[in-house]
Amino acid sequence: MSMTLFYPGTFDPFTVGHANIVERAVNMGFNVVIGIGKNTNKTPMFSSEQRLVAISDYYHNNPNVKVVEYDGLTADAAAKCADGILRGIRNGTDFDYENTIAHVNRQINTIETVFLPAVEGYFFVSSSLVRELYKNGEDVSKYVINTFQPYL
Repeated sequence: MSMTLFYPGTFDPFTVGHANIVERAVNMGFNVVIGIGKNTNKTPMFSSEQRLVAISDYYHNNPNVKVVEYDGLTADAAAKCADGILRGIRNGTDFDYENTIAHVNRQINTIETVFLPAVEGYFFVSSSLVRELYKNGEDVSKYVINTFQPYL
């Protein structure tokens, strides 16, 4: 039985780099649950409903990927449906921050974190940056998985 990882995506799984992280985890033998978080404090580029539908459509042929919606803390949601949390790392600063969060999650929910570094050649940018570029009229299509192209 393979390990299931929860990949939190309040805003991010629609970006090309994050889709690559999911693909790499699956290729390594993990099952992945992509959690589409609800966050009422920010205005996302795409609604949680749009993200849920589009990401579910994108992975509909992959039995190793499930897409769910969650509210609240990532570690709490992960502990309910997975063995660990999947995080993508861009650089050393990311790792230091994420490692600190992983330590807290381990203490609170006894859940581990699996880190996958970003791969050169993939656009690994936060959706916050994509959203800002989009608001400023920039072409962001190279950062966004094809499923979301019609929304742009």
